[in-house]
Amino acid sequence: MSEMYTPKPENKFTFGLWTVGNVGRDPFGEPTRDPLSPVEIVHLLAEVGAWGVNFHDNDLVPIDATPAQRDKIVIDFQKALNDTGIVVPMATTNLFTDPAFRDGAFTTNDPKVRAYALHKTMYAIDLGVELGAKTYVFWGGREGTETDAGKSPLDAGKWFREALNFLTEYVLDNGYDLKFALEAKPNEPRGDIYLATTGAMLGFIETLDHPEMVGVNPEVAHETMAGLNFLHHVAQAWDRGKLFHIDLNDQSIGRYDQDFRFGAVNLKSAFFLVKFLEDVGYDGSRHFDAHAYRSSDLADVKAFARGCMRTYLILKEKAAQFNADGEIQSLLAEILADDGSMDDFKGHYSPAKAAALKAHAFDRPALGRRGQPYERLDQLTVELLLGVR
Repeated sequence: MSEMYTPKPENKFTFGLWTVGNVGRDPFGEPTRDPLSPVEIVHLLAEVGAWGVNFHDNDLVPIDATPAQRDKIVIDFQKALNDTGIVVPMATTNLFTDPAFRDGAFTTNDPKVRAYALHKTMYAIDLGVELGAKTYVFWGGREGTETDAGKSPLDAGKWFREALNFLTEYVLDNGYDLKFALEAKPNEPRGDIYLATTGAMLGFIETLDHPEMVGVNPEVAHETMAGLNFLHHVAQAWDRGKLFHIDLNDQSIGRYDQDFRFGAVNLKSAFFLVKFLEDVGYDGSRHFDAHAYRSSDLADVKAFARGCMRTYLILKEKAAQFNADGEIQSLLAEILADDGSMDDFKGHYSPAKAAALKAHAFDRPALGRRGQPYERLDQLTVELLLGVR
C-alpha cells in the first residue's frame, strides 16, 4: 500500500461508534455480526488508522444506565482513548430510537416529550464536552410527519427554534467551547422530515438567537437520496461560513439511506467533493457516516473502514493531478477567458453603471456561438480518474 494512501492524524478521519459498530441489522433481517463494545471500537479504529471517534449518547451509555454504570463506562472509554490516541471531535444525541420519540423530539405535539428531549440533550452535551467534543450535531430523524393533518409545520418550526435557542444558552451559561451543526435529510424514518435540505437548514439558522454558534453537517447520502447535487449544497454552506462538519458516505439516487462506503457508488461526484474540500482548505473532521455491507464479517468491517479513508486519499491525489494537468488547466483557462471588456459593469450597483450597461450594445448572436468545451474537459476528468492520464 502506498504511503501516500495511509491515513495520518492531519487527515482528521473519524468514524462513529454506530458505523464500524453496526451489527448488520436491517428492517428485514436480524444482526449478522456480534456487537462490539465502545472500547473495542476505539481499538479497532486505532488499528485501521483513524484519527477520531464520534458517538450518540446511547452508543456509549445505554439509555437506562445508572449513574454508577455511566461513570464506569466513561472511565473505561476515556482510558481507551488515552491508550490509543483516538480523539472525540463530535458528539450527538439519539432522539429517534426510543418509543418516546415516535412523533419527534423537539417538534412533537407532546410538551412532556419536548421537555424530555431537552433534558436528554443537556446531559448528552455534558458527556460530549467531558470527552473533548467541540462540535455537536443535531439530526432530527423523527422531526417530521406522515400526515400533515396531525401537526402544524409552523408550530413545529417554532418548537425546534425554541429548543435550539434554549440549548445554545445552556452551552453559553456553562462556558462550553462547543458549536452546533444541523443535519438535513428529506425523509426516512419519517415520511417527511422538517428542514429537508442543507439550504433549508441554512435559512433556519438565521432565525436563531445565536446563529453564529450554529452551522450545518451535510451528509452525502441525504441530499443524494432526493436526487440533488451534494457538492452544490456543501459549497453553499462553505460560502456562508457554516460548514462546521461533514458526513461522507455514498448513495444511489432515489433509494433508502444506504450509507455505503465513501466512493462506492458515485466516484466522480466523490472526486469533485474531495477536490472542493481540499481546494478551499476545509480543516474540519472528515467523518465517515457509513456502514459495511450486511454480508461483512469483522475483518471485512475493517476493510470497509480502511477503504473509506484510502478512497478519500486517492481522490485527494487525483485532485492535485487535476490542478496540475496542463491540458485540463488550459481548457479551464479557455472556459474562463475574460478580455476585460465587461470590467466597467462588474461589482456593486451604481446609477451610472446601470445606465452604461443599459446603453451597451451586445452582439447577441456572437454570445450564442461561443463554444465551451465541457465535453472535452469532462472526458479528461474521467480519464484522469481511470488512471490513463
